[in-house]
Amino acid sequence: MSIFNDTQIAFADKSTSQLEKAKWMFTMIQYPSLTNIGIDALNFTIKNNFPFVEGIVKSTLFEQFCGGVSREESSKVVTQMFKHHIGSIFDYAIEGKEEEKMFDHTCEEIKQNIKFAEGNPAIPFVVFKPTGFGRLDLYAEVQKGKELTTSEKTEWEKIRKRYEEVCQMAYDRNVILMIDAEETWMQSSVDDLVNEMMEKFNKEKAIVWNTIQMYRTGRIEYLEADLKRAQEKNYFLGYKFVRGAYMEKERARAQEMGYPDPIQPNKQATDDNYDAAIEFVMKNLDKISAFFGTHNEKSTELAMDKMNAKDLANDDHRIHFGQLYGMSDNITYYLGNQKYNASKYLPYGPVKDVVPYLTRRAQENTSVAGQTGRELGLLKKEIERRKNLR
Repeated sequence: MSIFNDTQIAFADKSTSQLEKAKWMFTMIQYPSLTNIGIDALNFTIKNNFPFVEGIVKSTLFEQFCGGVSREESSKVVTQMFKHHIGSIFDYAIEGKEEEKMFDHTCEEIKQNIKFAEGNPAIPFVVFKPTGFGRLDLYAEVQKGKELTTSEKTEWEKIRKRYEEVCQMAYDRNVILMIDAEETWMQSSVDDLVNEMMEKFNKEKAIVWNTIQMYRTGRIEYLEADLKRAQEKNYFLGYKFVRGAYMEKERARAQEMGYPDPIQPNKQATDDNYDAAIEFVMKNLDKISAFFGTHNEKSTELAMDKMNAKDLANDDHRIHFGQLYGMSDNITYYLGNQKYNASKYLPYGPVKDVVPYLTRRAQENTSVAGQTGRELGLLKKEIERRKNLR
C-alpha cells in the first residue's frame, strides 16, 4: 500500500468539477494515436489563429498544467499551494523561439522572477532553460569545439553575459537559481557554463544549481568528477535530479549519426541510476544540496527513508522534492502535509506561446509507463469518495 494514496490530501485544492475535467483530459491522453492527432490539430489551429481555439486550450490543457498567462495571474495558485506547505517554481514556458530579442526578453523575465522570489518562502527556486538564453545549435557548435565565426563569438558572449547577469542577481538577492537540462549534444557546453558560475557564486552555499538527467549513462561518474573539483576549489554544489525528457529523440539521433546511445538501456536501469544519485547525495551533504524532481513514488520514498536514517529533519534545507503542476498531486501534497520541502514546477506564459510545452506534457503522459493510469485511478477514487459523502 503506497503512502501516497490519500486522495483527500492530494486534491485538497481541487473542486469536483476540476477533478471531472482532469479525469476527462487524462482519459483522452491515455490513447497515443488520439493524443498525436489532437496535438497536430492543436498546433495547426493555433498557428493559423483559428477563433475560439485559444479559449478552449486555456480552459483545458492550460488550466491543468499551467499557473496562468503571467506571473501575476499565477500568484493565486502560488498563494493557495503555499497554504499546504508547497512552494512554486515559476517556469517561463516559452519554447522554440530563436531570436536575440526573445533571448533578451526571457533573460529579463528571469530577472523579474528573481526579484519576485527574494525573501518569499513560497518561491524557493527560480529556473530557466538554456535554450531560453541562446540557440541550441550554437551550444552544440561550442560543445563540438568548432571554431566560431566572429558573429557566433559575439552571440556566445551574449549567452555568457545572460548567465552571468542572472547568477549575479540571484547571488545578490539570495535566491536559488536552477538551470534546466537539455539534449546531450548541447548539454556539456551548458554544464561548463554552469560549473563556472557555481565556482564563482557558490563559495558560501549553493546558489546556482545544475540539472542532472539520470536516464543518461555516465552520470554518477560525472557527479564524482564534479564533487572532486568542488572540493579542490572549495565551493558548494546544487543539483536538480530528473530522469529525463528526450529519450526517443536521443535514441533516434544516436542511431542516425552512429554514436553510442547515451540513454540507459531500460527503465529499470534508469530507476537504479536515479536511486544511486539519491545515495550519492546523502553521502555528501556537506557539499551537495539536491532537488529530487520525480513522479516516481519509490524513489521519493527512498529519499525520505534515507533522510530518516540520517536523522535529518523533514524540512532540512539541503533536500527538496518537486513535481510538475497538474501531475502527481498525491506525492506533492503528501510531502507538503508531512512538512518536507515540496514544490511544484509552475509553468506560465501566453497561451499561444505555451502550446509547445503543453503538447510535450501530453506526449510525456502518453509515453511514461503507468503515469496516466495512475492519475486516472486517483482522480476516480477522489470523485467517488466525495460522492459517498453526500
